[in-house]
Amino acid sequence: MACARVPLDEQQVTELGPLGKERTLPALHPDRKEERCFVPYKPPPEDGSPAEVEEFLEHARFIAEDLEWLLTLPHDKFWCQVVFDESLLQCLNSYLQLAPRGLDLCTLPLSPAVADVQRTVHKAVFLTFLRMATHKESKEHFITPAVFGEIIYNNFVFDIPKILDLCVLFGKGNSQLLHKMIENIFTQQPAYYSDLEETVPTVLQVFDTILEKCGLQCEGATAMEPKKLNARKQPTTMSMNLEDLVDTVLYLCDSTTTIHTFLDIFPPACSSFHSHGFLSRLPLFYEAAVPDLEKAIRKRKFNDKRRASTSGILLLEKKGIFVQEDLWKRMSHSCRKMVQTTHLLLHHTCLQPILEGRENMQMFAEELLQYFASFLPEKRFLVDFDEQFPISDDISLLQQALPGVESAWDATGRRRPHTEGASSSLANEGAAAACSASFRSPEVKESGEKRLVGAEAKMAAPQKGDNGAVCPMSGPELESLLSCIRDLLPDLGEGFLLACLQEYGYNSELVINNILEDRLAPSLEKLDRTMPRPVKEDLPDVLNNRSNVFDDDEFDVFRRDQVDVSRVWKGRRKGESAREMLNDKQHIAEQRARYQTYETVVDEVVVEPGASGGAGADPYDLDDYDDEYDDTYDMNQIGANDLDGDSLLSRRPFTVPQVLRKGTKAEEEEREDDEDEEVSQNPVNRDQFVQDPAVLRERAEAKRAAMQQKKGFRPERPSNVVGRPKGQGQTTETFLDRRKKEANKSRVSNHNRRSMADRKRNKGMIPS
Repeated sequence: MACARVPLDEQQVTELGPLGKERTLPALHPDRKEERCFVPYKPPPEDGSPAEVEEFLEHARFIAEDLEWLLTLPHDKFWCQVVFDESLLQCLNSYLQLAPRGLDLCTLPLSPAVADVQRTVHKAVFLTFLRMATHKESKEHFITPAVFGEIIYNNFVFDIPKILDLCVLFGKGNSQLLHKMIENIFTQQPAYYSDLEETVPTVLQVFDTILEKCGLQCEGATAMEPKKLNARKQPTTMSMNLEDLVDTVLYLCDSTTTIHTFLDIFPPACSSFHSHGFLSRLPLFYEAAVPDLEKAIRKRKFNDKRRASTSGILLLEKKGIFVQEDLWKRMSHSCRKMVQTTHLLLHHTCLQPILEGRENMQMFAEELLQYFASFLPEKRFLVDFDEQFPISDDISLLQQALPGVESAWDATGRRRPHTEGASSSLANEGAAAACSASFRSPEVKESGEKRLVGAEAKMAAPQKGDNGAVCPMSGPELESLLSCIRDLLPDLGEGFLLACLQEYGYNSELVINNILEDRLAPSLEKLDRTMPRPVKEDLPDVLNNRSNVFDDDEFDVFRRDQVDVSRVWKGRRKGESAREMLNDKQHIAEQRARYQTYETVVDEVVVEPGASGGAGADPYDLDDYDDEYDDTYDMNQIGANDLDGDSLLSRRPFTVPQVLRKGTKAEEEEREDDEDEEVSQNPVNRDQFVQDPAVLRERAEAKRAAMQQKKGFRPERPSNVVGRPKGQGQTTETFLDRRKKEANKSRVSNHNRRSMADRKRNKGMIPS
């Protein structure tokens, strides 16, 4: 096998050939490739039918398993598969082309199973590209950098379109890994820089194509070409087909997102875009195309409920997303990315060299200001750019970075008039009266007052904070600045350092630099460098001297350490709900102590001799014995009104047996009725128990039947008019029941209509 510490491109391996003989081959050889077919990628189904979902899941699992197998291969086998297996590159290229982007994923109806498989394939593809972009995996497994660059360039493992797609698909959350990967590719193969230079004009052609599609004037050679009079008129955004409008917006969104992501991840590419005038073309395109496309999206009528797919086809009734809403979201995303791309180019090509202190800083500053001046005619672009990245911040940063501006003001001995639009890092206008009054000598004050004439007096008018009593910086921040400066310059007084900080906008680096270079302002040169810090006068305590009608009440937080917060609420107080009121058992707890005293029953209480009642006496201590006669019940004659004889008579009256009674049946019934009335009039002896109504009904029915049988009443026989089936003959009872029904059927219901009608007709009520 291969020897250690030898690059893969120089290794030789010995293995058995097809005929069983040993042969020596280079480590990178087509015969060492494994026979495996990588299937191309297909995007997730958009309609979500079960058959298509099942097909996608099976297809995606094949890709995930193949890529996981590829990643487990050794270093030499992996690169043999990458270099000589065309199906692998086709599979990876198909994923870069067809995989859904960020804005497409939120509109696709992905089920949990589809989303899980999609994430698995996404991760496997990224790890595969990451390994293909690494030329050194360990000390034993590596490729010579020059050979690595030739392999990936000649075999089209990477190219500029693939790198752009990699940034779009994997840039979110993996920007650092992608930056290292792309930087290694461009470092090992500088030919990619020339490919990037050739790609930028193609990117610019994208903007011309969009303008031409929208029927707008193009910037470039095509704009100067004369048009024939009979030439076909180009449709505008208001007259073009709806599908063409959707395709145009999707094309613009994808292009702008790709460019911004690539420049954000790989800033060295900004120089290539800058050299082709990208900063000049992008604002012009923004001003021409964006208002027209936004107007078309707002005013075009979208009657159907539709969604724009990645291919530009309008799919009906998909997830209830309107086309207008989807297009407006993508258009806003495109505008934001174009503005961010412009700021990226300005920062990396103009501001960054100035901040790093490179040569020709003046040239970069002039170029930056020239670009800002070129933005002025493009009103819409200027407003959107200034909204996201205020131009005043860049100008302020430029003023701090250029040393000529500060030196010019220091040379003239004048203070710069600050405006409210300046950055916070510059000098804030004015300081506190307590901090500034003792820092200036009378001569400086007089000279300053003499210079404030004309326009200067207007510019130096006291602004916010000049007459205030609060310093522009907080106490801890100010102490931190002073401690930093005193660590380097311990011989200077705090009062002098405070004056310097106030003069130079509380910029500690600028103060230290000017002190060491002896370039202080004339007003500071006249001050004593050992001047101590002025004593700050304590303000009178207003709270202790105030008088208010609410002093010393239960909510006076200035005089009370604890306040019952439960009695304080905001807005209308919510009433107690019925459930909370029923669940409140506080009254039970209050009564618990009272009833606990009745739990203990004491028959005898032993009284110790000499014990006396008092505060600490036994609760069971009794009073002294009282021998007074108790005549409470003397007036009551107990048993005086009781009848003599058997005590049962008082509870149950004497009743004569029914056998010995004399009298007729009617007298007995009257006597029973009288007894019932007496029972009803005397409710004391009535039984209060309520029996079951069903039982009472059964008893009443039985009693009624007994009475009827006793009186000789014969109950009516149930009627039977149905009889036997036809052909079997009928009984006499059936004939009688049928005759009775026929004779009496006019008594009920509405069977006498004819007789009543005849009666009305005879009386002349109905005309005949």
